Amino acid sequence: MSQVYPPARRIRPSRGFPERGKRLTPHQPMDKDRAKQEAMEAIDAQAEALHSFVRDIWRHPELGFKETRTASKVAAYFDQIGLDYRDEIAITGLRADVSGTRSDLRMAIMGELDAVTCPEHPEADPDTSAIHACGHHAQLGVMMGTAIALAGTGIHEHLGGGLSFIAVPAEEYIELEYRERLKAEGRLEFFGGKQELIRLGEFDDIDLAAMIHSAAETPGRQVQLAAGNNGFVGKTIRYSGQEAHAGGAPHQGVNALNAAMLGLMGIHAQRETFKDDDSIRVHPIITRGGDLVNIVPADVRLETYVRGKRTDAILDASRKVNRALEGGAYAIGAEVDVTELPGYLPMMANATMNDVFAENAAGLIGADNVVHVGFRGGSTDMGDISHLIPAIHPYIGGIGGRGHARDFTVVDEEMAWIIPAKAMACTVIDLLWDGGQRAEAIVEEYEPVYDRDAYLNMWREVIEG
Repeated sequence: MSQVYPPARRIRPSRGFPERGKRLTPHQPMDKDRAKQEAMEAIDAQAEALHSFVRDIWRHPELGFKETRTASKVAAYFDQIGLDYRDEIAITGLRADVSGTRSDLRMAIMGELDAVTCPEHPEADPDTSAIHACGHHAQLGVMMGTAIALAGTGIHEHLGGGLSFIAVPAEEYIELEYRERLKAEGRLEFFGGKQELIRLGEFDDIDLAAMIHSAAETPGRQVQLAAGNNGFVGKTIRYSGQEAHAGGAPHQGVNALNAAMLGLMGIHAQRETFKDDDSIRVHPIITRGGDLVNIVPADVRLETYVRGKRTDAILDASRKVNRALEGGAYAIGAEVDVTELPGYLPMMANATMNDVFAENAAGLIGADNVVHVGFRGGSTDMGDISHLIPAIHPYIGGIGGRGHARDFTVVDEEMAWIIPAKAMACTVIDLLWDGGQRAEAIVEEYEPVYDRDAYLNMWREVIEG
């Protein structure tokens, strides 16, 4: 039987900022073109404040489910705009809602709170090695810029649907042992922030969702529309052997590191069986290789993802990986324990929403700079959202260096969060204008793969084997 987890603590604080509730532009009747113009002007008027906010997030990176300072900065900005919100959702998440002209349609605009680790990055946190080499700080800038443009101006009152601005924890699937402890304590069930928000019912009233992601090694002004992303399952692996003196009596030991190495070689031998069209990626690391150099390793631990374009291909590859890992243990006489972790589903970007975003982006940077890039090999828990509701996840330029690497940097702040905030705000207006007819058509055409209960049961079955 699945463990029952407590709901998130939900608070609606009021910090009493003097600007609370003040609109940035006058609220008057308007047509759609004027609404877009006022939305973009509001972003321009607050550009320096947005720059300061995003730079501050960059300077203080935090890892998943630990983003307390980052969450407090988002909360303070919500207060300044005049938005009521709930916090401590899935430990560190926040959500601010505003209403439109109808209550049966709602769109979410999201940003992610967490960073990755890259100790080689010159600006990484010296204590945690955390750094926003993923670009999540830029996402928060886009989310907040969109909130300024639509909620801070009162334009949301003209829209045929409500808006939810959601700051999501823990998109990066890292520090698995830490998250396993949180799960053991009953503080979460799933290791991804959006998965936890789904579990908690935060998407039950959301009909469409959108967010951006920074495009590594794209310093120019470019928007990339991806058809989707790989999904994955995660694994933690523990090989158990028998310790012995490595020099004096190695024959008395069972070398768990040798078993692990054979398991890894078994994975490599499987690679030719993976179909090219499935985009399978398996990339394990050894997180513990033994205790002392003169002791036969008896406790060796690994972590890996098994990624792919389709869920069935991922699960097929996952079974092959498990066979390889078990074969390494059998050959040496060790034992292996493989713990299956619910990763992320493949991203399925909604084509119509992508087209609307592309049209608005083209108006800002030119149609030649808006490109369709097909399927991407990385993964995101936005994929899970896309199996429940229509969703998009466009990639944004202004970034120099490689993703998750020591040379990642923002080279064009306007491209990284100001321009995409304008494109996002205008996209929301297009979708929700005229009573939300365009958004409603997208929702009616969309066929969900899962509802919330089916989604949760699917992942629980993966975990339980």
